[in-house]
Amino acid sequence: MNGIPLDGTALRHAFAHIPAGVVAICAEAGGERMGMAASSFVPVSLDPPLVAFCVQNTSSTWPRLAALPRLGISVLSADHAIAARSLAAKSGDRFADVDTRTHDGGAVFIEGCGIHLDVTVEQELPAGDHRIVLMRVHAAHSAGEPDTPIEPIVFHRSMFRTLVA
Repeated sequence: MNGIPLDGTALRHAFAHIPAGVVAICAEAGGERMGMAASSFVPVSLDPPLVAFCVQNTSSTWPRLAALPRLGISVLSADHAIAARSLAAKSGDRFADVDTRTHDGGAVFIEGCGIHLDVTVEQELPAGDHRIVLMRVHAAHSAGEPDTPIEPIVFHRSMFRTLVA
């Protein structure tokens, strides 16, 4: 097995081999929806209910979202390829052709997802060129039936992909 150089380009290529689920983190303030896609989302704790994701320090969207009282996390499904690309874009209307609904408190959810989580930011931890964001879950809403799950979309090898059964 060959060693991988520890430079940014080589590590980005190596990390691309790790498939990850994709979530939308969204909210509304003053009538403006804002959101972003993240592929570093993980459940952390059941008691208390905590989840986390990582965000680049250079993100201009995250500071705006982090300042809001409630955020919506939507676990994107295989039908959300367009939404995933829109929410990951650096510019433009991230919500073009994306159906959403806003809850009290400002959490915004993407329609058609298997699970929605209503969260608040609990803590942010520095982690190199990223930050680890720990969030407390206040409510969880699932769609579909247990025996007919909604299939997720994943980010793998720098592309959004679906799982094949």
